[in-house]
Amino acid sequence: MLILALIGAKHMARNHLAILKMPYLQAILTGSKTIESRLTKTKRAPFGCVGIGDTLFLKASSGPVLATTTVAKVEYCQNLTPGRIGKLREKYNDLIRGSDVYWQQKSDCKYATLIWMAEIKKIEPVRISKNDWRAWVVLEQDRDFGLLKKS
Repeated sequence: MLILALIGAKHMARNHLAILKMPYLQAILTGSKTIESRLTKTKRAPFGCVGIGDTLFLKASSGPVLATTTVAKVEYCQNLTPGRIGKLREKYNDLIRGSDVYWQQKSDCKYATLIWMAEIKKIEPVRISKNDWRAWVVLEQDRDFGLLKKS
């Protein structure tokens, strides 16, 4: 398994919108889930897009944005196999909090992004108008769902 880690790499901080199913978001809010994992069959965000110091806006699936967090560490893995995914599960699931069903559904993925979260802050719920299926969005000033404050 090729592991590409961003540990202290120079990186211009970005903002991201991460959509999570409520059990996982609730686990983040209570502090029992400290690693957000994204396993995909193809190379797509957040793979290669997230760095230390980035801000994540955490949105409930079909619900509002409920919190923000800062990225403390990122680990990228590629060329995954079911066996390698099993090793990731063994090593990190106490911090990822993935269910058996989650890991079964991800068993044929080729890419993983593991994001260690720090400074989780609950915010006043913010409803946004997002009408696509993307579960991760790299925010830009002109495409930020109104989440980024304009100076």
